[in-house]
Amino acid sequence: MTESVNRPQRAAFADRTSIVGIGESEYTRWGGIKDRSEYQLCLEAITRAAADAGIDVKDIDGFCSYGYERHEPVQVQVALGIPEMRFSNLVWGAGGGACAGAVMNAALAVHAGICKYVVVYRSICQGQYERYGHYRERPAGGQYMAPFGLMSPAQMVALTFRRHMHVYGSTAEQLSHVALACREHALRNPRAVRYGQPLTLEQHRSARVIADPFRLHDCCLETDGACALIVTSNERARDGRAPPVRILAAAQASNKGWGLGPMGSHNMPIEDYPSVNSKALARALFDMAGIAPKDIDCAQIYDAFTGIVIMALEDFGICAPGEGGPFVAAGNLLWPHGKLPSNTSGGLLSEGYVHGLNLVTEGVRQMRGTSTSQVADARTCLVTSGGAQAHKSALILAN
Repeated sequence: MTESVNRPQRAAFADRTSIVGIGESEYTRWGGIKDRSEYQLCLEAITRAAADAGIDVKDIDGFCSYGYERHEPVQVQVALGIPEMRFSNLVWGAGGGACAGAVMNAALAVHAGICKYVVVYRSICQGQYERYGHYRERPAGGQYMAPFGLMSPAQMVALTFRRHMHVYGSTAEQLSHVALACREHALRNPRAVRYGQPLTLEQHRSARVIADPFRLHDCCLETDGACALIVTSNERARDGRAPPVRILAAAQASNKGWGLGPMGSHNMPIEDYPSVNSKALARALFDMAGIAPKDIDCAQIYDAFTGIVIMALEDFGICAPGEGGPFVAAGNLLWPHGKLPSNTSGGLLSEGYVHGLNLVTEGVRQMRGTSTSQVADARTCLVTSGGAQAHKSALILAN
């Protein structure tokens, strides 16, 4: 009998759906938006995504989100006057790791014929609610982690990259090249929170330590804002206002033994500890897309912390294990001449922190040819979701 367990296969919905609209509110530093509620920002982003797609907001009949989104689809439906909801879905837990998974679920609902237009949305006002990345006296998994002082995401994730430094000889200076690349891209993006605020290598080196080896600029922003996107079938997408961006592949995965990962009890397999738990995800994703890592033209890599980017480059096969640090230090993330221009809007480090959905909208802009750091002749874009959480997801977008 032929063994078929865990054998990757090309999913039936691969390259059958497209993103046809994107919408965003303004992004500000946490506490910067005081004239509207988080709920209003959510509705604003969805309305703008529908307008960008060239559809009436009332044409939306499906809703997907993730990462503790506070605004339930029935609330959104009533507020926007949407006559019928045919599908709603929230990806279990996983924080930012579920972002691309929400897009995947939207694509599944469309491909199954359940919905015509599914909106994926995320709103987060850290000035109006709890700041996600701040110190907590009782963190998630606290019974395992609190006794060791692991009270914030930065402390938890720092351990995985510290192990990477031990195993592969990675350095804190390599981290700076991730932060500087994101900031350089943000300087061309008027939407970015850090627009007009240059960052130098010396500023990075001299910033206060948050959780060794992460300094201030190695940690993502805490922001107020919302964004949304519209998914529909490839056939329907041809009638849209903007060029459709195909979802070439979408996948969710977690490696064996990870459990809750760094955000849980830190008992991941030691051989896989200095990673972002995305090796199985990468295999599924590239098999579905029918392309290899070398075929990716640009990337939007989840950058809650700089070390996550280096480890993700290795997990997704862009670099061999241990080569992520030298790759970024050589300037390969920088637009326009890097081998893989990445986080071209500024990413979570310099554009805004919307639990990763703004990385997807930037991927859409790259495929449309409208990014403020547009990669010449870009045909494919890798978008990864999550860094510390065990549950991971990712997309490959194409034009």
